[in-house]
Amino acid sequence: MNGVLRVQTFVLGIAQTNNYLISDENSKEAFLIDAGEGIEAYIPEFTTLKLKMVLLTHAHFDHIAGLSALKESFDVPVYIHPAEADWLHDPQKNGSGWWPGISPVIAPPPDGTIDEKNVFEFAGRNIHILHVPGHSPGSLAYRIDNVAFVGDTLFHGSIGRTDLPGGDAIVLTQSIRETLYRLPDDTIIYPGHGPQTTIGWEKAHNLYVRA
Repeated sequence: MNGVLRVQTFVLGIAQTNNYLISDENSKEAFLIDAGEGIEAYIPEFTTLKLKMVLLTHAHFDHIAGLSALKESFDVPVYIHPAEADWLHDPQKNGSGWWPGISPVIAPPPDGTIDEKNVFEFAGRNIHILHVPGHSPGSLAYRIDNVAFVGDTLFHGSIGRTDLPGGDAIVLTQSIRETLYRLPDDTIIYPGHGPQTTIGWEKAHNLYVRA
């Protein structure tokens, strides 16, 4: 029998990036969405659980800077969309090479690449993978039960920026309208930055992309 799904949020790094630890209270299985700078401070939280995998929403530096430290403590597979697999070890592609004062991020390679054809099983549930390009070409969202982790695609009352290399405003709008807005209105959205929201609220109130 499935236990209650628990979502813990860790806000990390210079960009105040949301990282999410999702766990099942019965099985103690868990997975992590993104691994920003400083994620190692929360390793004691992970050791009480059975950490199964890390799912990356995309490969900008603020979402991957903690991967090396995490992999030193856990032999856990990391997955990303194939369009951004080589961004992990390339500071120019992951953005850490653009910003003064930020150390170049060179993360370990992924253990696998995934897209919308893949489905992961987690504690008796399915994790559905949604390809939502626009903020970046390999942006992914992950839906489990009535929640979705959408990275930097959709925010509370806003949308992801598209002025970075590989960004595309038209594609981002299509991803939101044709993929995220087709989820049930009561789907809880956990974004890469800022507070959570729901699909129904964004369809009614988001000034950047209306339903």
